[in-house]
Amino acid sequence: MKYNVLALLAILCLGCGESKKEVKPTMDDNPGQVRLMTLDPGHFHAALVQKTMYEGVDSTIYVFAPEGPEVNDFLNKIKSYNTRTENPTHWKVDSYFGNDYLEKMISQKPGNVMVVAGKNSKKIDYILAAVKAGLNVYADKPLVINPEGFQKLEEAFKIANEKGVMIYDIMTERFEVTTGMQRQFSMLPEVFGQVLEGSKEEPAIIKESVHHFFKYVSGQPLVRPAWFFDVNEEGEGIVDVTTHLVDLVQWELFPDEIIERADIEMVEAKRWPTILTLEEFKRVTGLENYPDYLQKDLEGDKLKVFCNGEMLYKIKGKYAKVSVIWNYEAPEGTGDTHYSIMRGTKSDLIIKQGAEENYKPTLYIKSKGGENFDNVIAEAIEQHINSKFAGTKAEKVSEDMWKINIPDEFKIGHEAHFGQVTQNYLRYLENGKLPNWEVPNMITKYYTTIEAYKMAKE
Repeated sequence: MKYNVLALLAILCLGCGESKKEVKPTMDDNPGQVRLMTLDPGHFHAALVQKTMYEGVDSTIYVFAPEGPEVNDFLNKIKSYNTRTENPTHWKVDSYFGNDYLEKMISQKPGNVMVVAGKNSKKIDYILAAVKAGLNVYADKPLVINPEGFQKLEEAFKIANEKGVMIYDIMTERFEVTTGMQRQFSMLPEVFGQVLEGSKEEPAIIKESVHHFFKYVSGQPLVRPAWFFDVNEEGEGIVDVTTHLVDLVQWELFPDEIIERADIEMVEAKRWPTILTLEEFKRVTGLENYPDYLQKDLEGDKLKVFCNGEMLYKIKGKYAKVSVIWNYEAPEGTGDTHYSIMRGTKSDLIIKQGAEENYKPTLYIKSKGGENFDNVIAEAIEQHINSKFAGTKAEKVSEDMWKINIPDEFKIGHEAHFGQVTQNYLRYLENGKLPNWEVPNMITKYYTTIEAYKMAKE
């Protein structure tokens, strides 16, 4: 499995453009070695970065955090990865606990990369402090959750450029294989044609995802901190998970192209809450009562969480729609789901994850009447797909629809995608440069989510 993951990573990285801007070597005193510092790990994504070992990365994790259940959960996950039977990691942990954890990390700097995944309200301030101190940043999404944060993000990228360090957000969804293959097919004019302009009613691209508060991570029920339900800390749904979807819109519609904020025109945006009962809150947090800071969101004994959002916008003249929904718990046998469609002149590329697909993401190609489309798809797979995703086949399931059957070895799951993104980031650190479109597109991505947030709140 390890070699399959590495092979897939190498394939997905092919064709990435490289910028001319150089950054500092990651370690002047020990060239080639990366040392990770994990700051205030309040989200399980911080641990998922360490679910695997990496060549060229020091096996010591330097942790700076306030004492509490969140850092304890992080350390327990690292311990479980170190002691698992199959392919155990061998991380060592050097921890500092105290309320001055940020100042200690900045003053001591035992590492050269800050890893951060936790309260989204604090993240941009952590990022600013890190780049001012000459540290690289590897951060869970979203980097910002409000307009004030976006202004700080622009400042952070400016300082990072001056200091010669990198800011990079963890875009795991680029590594989901059906999404990667949807992108591949969209670049084959004989199959897809050209992307349509779309309309409000039928956007050129749609990305929708459904998530659940109660779920299992690394085989265990996930305990979420109570602040996760406070939009002042976590951010509303329209600026959180949508970050992934807006990123995919950019990455798939305009591969390796720079997208400026002037290319974005927000058309419509809305937000709405998911209602949790006290019993549901207890089950997912382990707490007996709502904390005081959530009183503002209570109606009786029910908690309103503004975690759902939808935006319709134009990007370089193409209509795009992004939507995220949070439910309490998925029906048994199901989980988080993703739906997507890209509309082209010759076909639509559709990802479904419903009951018919056994709740597994599945890619379909719907023809718009081209001749010999059976042969067109077969030749495209043979010439362009199988060299990267060996064993992929097309199965005709209706008069105009084909299901793309992808071998299981490429379906490695969400948790493993953290390792793939990290490998990508490490490669950029080693080379001293990001693709030239990454930084402007990151800025435009957060500009888009914040513009949607502002419109939805009007």
